[in-house]
Amino acid sequence: MAVFSSKPTLTGDLVVLRPVTEDDVPALLPFFEDAEVARLTGSHRTFSEAELRDWYGSRGGTDDRLDLAVVERATGRVVGEAVLNEWDPGNESCAFRIAFVPDAVGRGLGTEATRLIVGHAFEALGLYRVWLEVYAFNPRARRAYEKAGFTAEGVLRGALLWEGQRVDATVMSVLAPEWAPRP
Repeated sequence: MAVFSSKPTLTGDLVVLRPVTEDDVPALLPFFEDAEVARLTGSHRTFSEAELRDWYGSRGGTDDRLDLAVVERATGRVVGEAVLNEWDPGNESCAFRIAFVPDAVGRGLGTEATRLIVGHAFEALGLYRVWLEVYAFNPRARRAYEKAGFTAEGVLRGALLWEGQRVDATVMSVLAPEWAPRP
């Protein structure tokens, strides 16, 4: 069964998560162009707008991952993306990642978006485990993931080489029996 073939719209108080499209690329470009976002996500690669349009234009036709645009309800502006990927159907698990344009952080949008998409993974898709990796130099993200219910499982030592320095990544997960919507 292709768990991710259905592309839902998930609505919270602060954000709406909806299927991402190539029309969202102009709004998402700031996080692809921001040096700090690249560092925090460990992204060494740059992408042209045409590459991004091709990528986001193809997301609706995928059945092995879920890419959703994060739309701020108050403004209607696309401020980021939330993704379930690396689906492992045999083990009922997938990875999670989230990224925001620089001026949208620190307002609770990511916390709510995380709760919405992880809740969808457990409640609608029936997954058992959702996991992520967070780099040691991103304690703000780690705190946000912990607040959403993720628990540290272990450390991938020296997982990222960034500007000549080796950086550890912490693997975190949340399991279906642990999941409960948080205030």
